[in-house]
Amino acid sequence: MNRKDYWLVEGIVVKVMSKTLADKGYYKQKGVVRKVIDKYVGEIEMLENKHVLRIDQEELETVIPQIGGLVRIVNGAYIEAQMQDWFYGHTDFVLRFKLRKN
Repeated sequence: MNRKDYWLVEGIVVKVMSKTLADKGYYKQKGVVRKVIDKYVGEIEMLENKHVLRIDQEELETVIPQIGGLVRIVNGAYIEAQMQDWFYGHTDFVLRFKLRKN
């Protein structure tokens, strides 16, 4: 199924989940991956203040965009594909979608 243990890609929005960065005000803050270093570390430009942090992917989570926005698949069989007409089931935490034809 082409699943890898890394998923960071440039251009996606992520949320900082590192509690060690909470005292700096970054916990649960969003940023954009500007650069990927050695597959597992991202240079993240924070949306709120434009600070750039280096954070391991273990301390990040992906962000699902607002309804109508494109979703990029970052791991698995359809890696690099984009989704349209997607729905996120908040009760079962499953994302249902149609692949966008490029």
